[in-house]
Amino acid sequence: MHIDEPIFGRRSVRKYTAQAVDEVTIRRLIDAAVWAPSAINEQPWDFTVVRDQELLTRVSRDAKAQMVAAMPADLGVGARADHFRTMLQDPSFQIFYHAPVLLMISASAPGPWIVEDCALAAENLMLMAHALGLASCWIGFAQRYLNTADGKRALRLPAACVPVAPIIVGYPGEVPAAVPRNAPRIRWVG
Repeated sequence: MHIDEPIFGRRSVRKYTAQAVDEVTIRRLIDAAVWAPSAINEQPWDFTVVRDQELLTRVSRDAKAQMVAAMPADLGVGARADHFRTMLQDPSFQIFYHAPVLLMISASAPGPWIVEDCALAAENLMLMAHALGLASCWIGFAQRYLNTADGKRALRLPAACVPVAPIIVGYPGEVPAAVPRNAPRIRWVG
C-alpha cells in the first residue's frame, strides 16, 4: 500500500462491528505508534489497552456526567453546544461507540512536548489501523475525565501518567464519506 492511501483514506469511524481485534494486531498498531518522532527522542508514551466493554461503558457514563456538569450554558459554538449537550445526556450514547478496543496513549511523566509526542504516536497508530483494514477515532469526550484521579483509577493508570490520546479501534461497521477539506492557508516567506 502506498502511503497516500492511509493518509487520504483514513476516517474517524463511529460505528464498529463486534469482531475482536487480536493481540498480535494490537501490538502491531503499538509498534507503529512508537516509531513516531518525539522531541529530543524522549519517547514518553505508555499504552493502555482496554477491551472490557463493561469498563468502557462505566468510563463513558462517568465521562459524560463530568462533561455535562462542567459544561457552561453556552459553549460559544451555538447549535454544536446544543448537539453535544443532547448527546451527552442521552443514556444510550456510549462515547466509545462500542468499539472493541480503546488504546489509551499516555505520557509517563509531565514534560514540555508530551502532548505533541503522543499525538504523533496516535497518528501513526491510526494510519496503521487503516492500512490493516481497521477503523479508529480519537475520542475527545474522554480526555478531560481520563485526566482526573477517578479516570486514571478506572484505567489503572499511575498518578503521574498524563493521558493524551484515547483512540478506539475496531473493524468498521460503516465508513463515513470523506469530509471536504478547506484550501490550506499558505504564507510563502522569502
